Amino acid sequence: MTILLAGCGDLGTEAGLRFAAAGHRVVGWRRSPDKLPPAIEGAAANLSTAELPPVPADTTAVVIAVAADASTEEAYRSAYLDGVAHVLDALDRDRVTPERVLFVSSTAVYGDAGGGWVDESTTPEPGGFSGRIMREAEEHLLKRLHGTGTTPVVLRLGGIYGPGRTRLIDQVRTGAAVIPDQPRYTNRIHRDDAAGAIVHLCTMNAVPSPAYLGVDNDPAELGDVLRFLAAELGLDVPPTDSLGSGRGGNKRCSNALLRDTGFSFKYPSFREGYRDILAGVGVRHP
Repeated sequence: MTILLAGCGDLGTEAGLRFAAAGHRVVGWRRSPDKLPPAIEGAAANLSTAELPPVPADTTAVVIAVAADASTEEAYRSAYLDGVAHVLDALDRDRVTPERVLFVSSTAVYGDAGGGWVDESTTPEPGGFSGRIMREAEEHLLKRLHGTGTTPVVLRLGGIYGPGRTRLIDQVRTGAAVIPDQPRYTNRIHRDDAAGAIVHLCTMNAVPSPAYLGVDNDPAELGDVLRFLAAELGLDVPPTDSLGSGRGGNKRCSNALLRDTGFSFKYPSFREGYRDILAGVGVRHP
Protein backbone atom coordinates (compact mmCIF):
# COMPACT_ATOMS: atom_id res chain seq x y z
CA MET A 1 0.00 0.00 0.00
CA THR A 2 0.99 3.63 -0.50
CA ILE A 3 -0.10 5.89 2.35
CA LEU A 4 -0.28 9.69 2.05
CA LEU A 5 -0.08 11.54 5.35
CA ALA A 6 -1.48 15.02 4.76
CA GLY A 7 -0.17 16.68 7.88
CA CYS A 8 2.72 14.88 9.51
CA GLY A 9 3.44 16.28 12.96
CA ASP A 10 3.92 14.20 16.09
CA LEU A 11 0.81 12.04 15.59
CA GLY A 12 1.17 11.72 11.82
CA THR A 13 4.83 10.80 12.11
CA GLU A 14 4.11 8.10 14.69
CA ALA A 15 1.39 6.68 12.44
CA GLY A 16 3.75 6.91 9.45
CA LEU A 17 6.47 4.94 11.23
CA ARG A 18 3.93 2.25 12.01
CA PHE A 19 2.71 2.10 8.40
CA ALA A 20 6.34 1.85 7.23
CA ALA A 21 7.14 -0.88 9.76
CA ALA A 22 4.25 -2.87 8.29
CA GLY A 23 5.89 -2.65 4.88
CA HIS A 24 3.92 0.19 3.29
CA ARG A 25 5.29 3.12 1.33
CA VAL A 26 4.62 6.31 3.28
CA VAL A 27 4.61 9.86 1.90
CA GLY A 28 4.37 12.73 4.40
CA TRP A 29 3.25 16.27 3.61
CA ARG A 30 4.31 18.98 6.03
CA ARG A 31 5.83 22.46 6.00
CA SER A 32 9.20 21.19 7.24
CA PRO A 33 9.69 17.77 5.60
CA ASP A 34 13.38 17.73 6.57
CA LYS A 35 12.26 16.88 10.12
CA LEU A 36 10.70 13.58 9.03
CA PRO A 37 12.48 10.28 9.70
CA PRO A 38 13.97 8.40 6.70
CA ALA A 39 11.10 5.88 6.66
CA ILE A 40 8.73 8.65 5.52
CA GLU A 41 9.17 10.31 2.11
CA GLY A 42 8.76 13.99 2.88
CA ALA A 43 7.28 16.66 0.63
CA ALA A 44 6.94 20.34 1.48
CA ALA A 45 3.28 21.29 1.77
CA ASN A 46 1.08 23.89 3.46
CA LEU A 47 -2.43 22.43 3.59
CA SER A 48 -4.00 25.85 4.11
CA THR A 49 -3.08 26.69 0.51
CA ALA A 50 -4.32 25.13 -2.73
CA GLU A 51 -0.83 24.52 -4.15
CA LEU A 52 -0.11 21.01 -2.93
CA PRO A 53 2.44 18.46 -4.20
CA PRO A 54 1.48 15.69 -6.62
CA VAL A 55 -0.48 12.83 -5.08
CA PRO A 56 1.18 9.45 -5.71
CA ALA A 57 -0.90 7.70 -8.37
CA ASP A 58 -1.08 4.44 -6.41
CA THR A 59 -2.19 6.03 -3.12
CA THR A 60 -4.32 3.54 -1.19
CA ALA A 61 -5.20 5.62 1.84
CA VAL A 62 -4.94 9.28 2.82
CA VAL A 63 -4.71 10.44 6.42
CA ILE A 64 -5.52 14.09 7.09
CA ALA A 65 -3.95 14.90 10.46
CA VAL A 66 -3.50 18.62 10.86
CA ALA A 67 -3.13 21.01 13.79
CA ALA A 68 -4.14 24.65 14.07
CA ASP A 69 -1.36 27.20 14.53
CA ALA A 70 -3.36 29.04 17.20
CA SER A 71 -6.52 28.66 19.30
CA THR A 72 -8.52 31.05 17.12
CA GLU A 73 -11.47 30.51 14.85
CA GLU A 74 -9.49 31.72 11.85
CA ALA A 75 -6.61 29.32 12.55
CA TYR A 76 -8.97 26.38 13.03
CA ARG A 77 -10.83 27.14 9.82
CA SER A 78 -7.57 27.43 7.88
CA ALA A 79 -6.17 24.18 9.27
CA TYR A 80 -9.17 21.89 9.35
CA LEU A 81 -11.82 23.07 6.91
CA ASP A 82 -9.44 24.48 4.30
CA GLY A 83 -7.03 21.62 4.87
CA VAL A 84 -9.63 18.95 4.15
CA ALA A 85 -10.92 20.83 1.09
CA HIS A 86 -7.44 21.33 -0.38
CA VAL A 87 -6.43 17.69 0.07
CA LEU A 88 -9.62 16.53 -1.64
CA ASP A 89 -9.01 19.09 -4.40
CA ALA A 90 -5.53 17.61 -4.92
CA LEU A 91 -7.02 14.12 -5.27
CA ASP A 92 -9.44 15.44 -7.89
CA ARG A 93 -6.67 17.37 -9.65
CA ASP A 94 -4.47 14.29 -9.96
CA ARG A 95 -7.37 11.90 -10.61
CA VAL A 96 -6.41 9.66 -7.70
CA THR A 97 -9.11 7.58 -6.02
CA PRO A 98 -7.79 6.05 -2.79
CA GLU A 99 -9.71 3.33 -1.02
CA ARG A 100 -10.03 5.42 2.14
CA VAL A 101 -9.54 8.96 3.39
CA LEU A 102 -9.30 9.28 7.17
CA PHE A 103 -9.74 12.66 8.83
CA VAL A 104 -8.49 13.10 12.38
CA SER A 105 -11.23 15.04 14.14
CA SER A 106 -12.06 15.61 17.80
CA THR A 107 -14.61 14.66 20.45
CA ALA A 108 -15.13 18.44 20.74
CA VAL A 109 -17.86 17.99 18.11
CA TYR A 110 -20.09 16.75 20.96
CA GLY A 111 -19.72 19.72 23.28
CA ASP A 112 -20.84 19.26 26.89
CA ALA A 113 -23.08 16.29 27.77
CA GLY A 114 -23.43 17.02 31.48
CA GLY A 115 -21.40 13.93 32.36
CA GLY A 116 -23.54 11.64 30.18
CA TRP A 117 -22.36 9.06 27.68
CA VAL A 118 -21.86 9.83 23.98
CA ASP A 119 -21.01 7.56 21.07
CA GLU A 120 -21.10 7.63 17.28
CA SER A 121 -24.91 7.63 17.28
CA THR A 122 -25.02 10.82 19.40
CA THR A 123 -25.91 13.94 17.41
CA PRO A 124 -22.93 16.30 17.48
CA GLU A 125 -23.69 19.58 19.23
CA PRO A 126 -20.44 21.55 19.39
CA GLY A 127 -20.14 23.99 22.25
CA GLY A 128 -17.45 26.22 20.75
CA PHE A 129 -15.85 27.21 17.48
CA SER A 130 -13.30 24.39 17.54
CA GLY A 131 -15.93 21.67 17.63
CA ARG A 132 -18.13 23.53 15.15
CA ILE A 133 -15.33 23.86 12.59
CA MET A 134 -14.28 20.23 13.09
CA ARG A 135 -17.86 19.21 12.43
CA GLU A 136 -17.98 21.35 9.27
CA ALA A 137 -14.79 19.64 8.07
CA GLU A 138 -16.28 16.20 8.78
CA GLU A 139 -19.41 17.04 6.82
CA HIS A 140 -17.37 18.42 3.93
CA LEU A 141 -15.37 15.19 3.77
CA LEU A 142 -18.49 13.00 3.78
CA LYS A 143 -20.25 15.13 1.16
CA ARG A 144 -17.27 15.36 -1.19
CA LEU A 145 -16.51 11.64 -1.12
CA HIS A 146 -20.10 10.42 -1.40
CA GLY A 147 -20.43 8.21 -4.45
CA THR A 148 -16.75 8.51 -5.46
CA GLY A 149 -15.62 4.99 -4.57
CA THR A 150 -13.49 6.33 -1.70
CA THR A 151 -14.62 5.50 1.83
CA PRO A 152 -14.49 8.49 4.21
CA VAL A 153 -13.56 7.78 7.83
CA VAL A 154 -13.67 10.26 10.71
CA LEU A 155 -11.65 9.47 13.83
CA ARG A 156 -12.77 11.70 16.71
CA LEU A 157 -9.92 11.74 19.18
CA GLY A 158 -10.16 12.69 22.81
CA GLY A 159 -7.38 14.65 24.48
CA ILE A 160 -4.05 13.32 23.24
CA TYR A 161 -1.34 12.82 25.82
CA GLY A 162 2.02 11.11 25.50
CA PRO A 163 5.73 11.87 25.27
CA GLY A 164 6.15 15.64 25.44
CA ARG A 165 2.41 16.14 26.00
CA THR A 166 2.50 16.59 29.75
CA ARG A 167 0.10 19.43 30.53
CA LEU A 168 -1.57 17.73 33.52
CA ILE A 169 1.73 16.42 34.86
CA ASP A 170 3.20 19.91 34.66
CA GLN A 171 0.18 21.40 36.43
CA VAL A 172 0.51 18.94 39.31
CA ARG A 173 4.27 19.52 39.55
CA THR A 174 3.96 23.30 39.64
CA GLY A 175 1.00 23.39 42.01
CA ALA A 176 -1.31 24.87 39.38
CA ALA A 177 -3.63 21.84 39.27
CA VAL A 178 -7.10 22.20 40.81
CA ILE A 179 -9.58 19.38 41.41
CA PRO A 180 -13.17 20.37 40.50
CA ASP A 181 -15.60 20.30 43.41
CA GLN A 182 -18.16 18.62 41.11
CA PRO A 183 -17.48 15.47 39.05
CA ARG A 184 -16.07 16.35 35.63
CA TYR A 185 -15.38 13.56 33.21
CA THR A 186 -12.48 13.71 30.79
CA ASN A 187 -11.62 11.61 27.76
CA ARG A 188 -8.12 10.95 26.53
CA ILE A 189 -6.01 8.71 24.35
CA HIS A 190 -2.28 8.07 24.35
CA ARG A 191 -0.48 9.29 21.23
CA ASP A 192 0.66 5.75 20.45
CA ASP A 193 -2.88 4.35 20.61
CA ALA A 194 -4.16 7.22 18.45
CA ALA A 195 -1.51 6.37 15.84
CA GLY A 196 -2.34 2.67 16.14
CA ALA A 197 -6.03 3.38 15.56
CA ILE A 198 -5.22 5.38 12.42
CA VAL A 199 -3.19 2.49 10.98
CA HIS A 200 -5.84 -0.04 11.98
CA LEU A 201 -8.74 1.84 10.37
CA CYS A 202 -6.77 2.42 7.15
CA THR A 203 -5.66 -1.18 6.75
CA MET A 204 -8.36 -3.43 8.23
CA ASN A 205 -10.17 -5.70 5.78
CA ALA A 206 -13.70 -4.70 6.78
CA VAL A 207 -15.12 -1.48 5.37
CA PRO A 208 -14.94 1.05 8.21
CA SER A 209 -17.91 2.97 9.56
CA PRO A 210 -18.15 6.71 8.81
CA ALA A 211 -16.99 7.70 12.31
CA TYR A 212 -15.22 6.32 15.35
CA LEU A 213 -14.47 7.70 18.79
CA GLY A 214 -10.77 7.46 19.56
CA VAL A 215 -10.65 7.42 23.34
CA ASP A 216 -9.33 4.92 25.88
CA ASN A 217 -11.48 2.61 28.01
CA ASP A 218 -11.69 4.94 31.00
CA PRO A 219 -13.52 8.29 30.74
CA ALA A 220 -12.12 9.29 34.10
CA GLU A 221 -13.04 12.09 36.45
CA LEU A 222 -10.41 14.81 36.30
CA GLY A 223 -9.99 14.65 40.07
CA ASP A 224 -9.08 10.95 39.88
CA VAL A 225 -6.44 11.67 37.24
CA LEU A 226 -4.91 14.52 39.25
CA ARG A 227 -4.87 12.51 42.48
CA PHE A 228 -3.19 9.62 40.65
CA LEU A 229 -0.50 11.89 39.20
CA ALA A 230 0.15 13.50 42.57
CA ALA A 231 0.62 10.06 44.14
CA GLU A 232 2.96 8.91 41.35
CA LEU A 233 5.01 12.10 41.73
CA GLY A 234 5.04 11.91 45.52
CA LEU A 235 3.31 15.28 45.82
CA ASP A 236 0.37 16.59 47.84
CA VAL A 237 -3.11 16.17 46.42
CA PRO A 238 -4.11 19.33 44.52
CA PRO A 239 -6.66 21.60 46.17
CA THR A 240 -10.37 21.44 45.39
CA ASP A 241 -12.16 24.42 43.92
CA SER A 242 -15.18 25.34 41.85
CA LEU A 243 -14.54 25.05 38.12
CA GLY A 244 -16.66 25.27 34.99
CA SER A 245 -16.97 22.43 32.51
CA GLY A 246 -13.44 23.22 31.32
CA ARG A 247 -11.55 21.81 28.37
CA GLY A 248 -13.53 19.35 26.28
CA GLY A 249 -16.79 19.69 28.16
CA ASN A 250 -18.13 17.15 30.66
CA LYS A 251 -18.95 13.87 28.90
CA ARG A 252 -18.08 10.20 28.83
CA CYS A 253 -17.11 8.94 25.38
CA SER A 254 -17.56 5.26 24.48
CA ASN A 255 -14.93 3.50 22.38
CA ALA A 256 -17.05 0.36 21.91
CA LEU A 257 -17.34 0.75 18.13
CA LEU A 258 -13.58 1.08 17.69
CA ARG A 259 -12.94 -1.95 19.92
CA ASP A 260 -15.56 -3.92 17.97
CA THR A 261 -13.31 -3.65 14.89
CA GLY A 262 -10.69 -5.70 16.74
CA PHE A 263 -8.53 -2.77 17.82
CA SER A 264 -6.88 -3.18 21.21
CA PHE A 265 -5.28 -0.48 23.33
CA LYS A 266 -1.73 -0.54 24.60
CA TYR A 267 -2.84 2.01 27.19
CA PRO A 268 -6.44 1.15 28.18
CA SER A 269 -6.50 3.87 30.83
CA PHE A 270 -4.59 6.97 31.90
CA ARG A 271 -2.80 4.96 34.60
CA GLU A 272 -0.72 2.81 32.24
CA GLY A 273 -0.12 5.73 29.89
CA TYR A 274 1.03 8.26 32.46
CA ARG A 275 3.23 5.69 34.21
CA ASP A 276 5.13 5.14 30.95
CA ILE A 277 5.45 8.89 30.37
CA LEU A 278 6.81 9.41 33.89
CA ALA A 279 9.24 6.55 33.22
CA GLY A 280 10.49 8.34 30.12
CA VAL A 281 9.09 5.85 27.61
CA GLY A 282 8.78 7.17 24.04
CA VAL A 283 9.72 10.43 22.31
CA ARG A 284 7.75 13.26 20.78
CA HIS A 285 8.45 13.66 17.09
CA PRO A 286 9.59 17.13 15.93
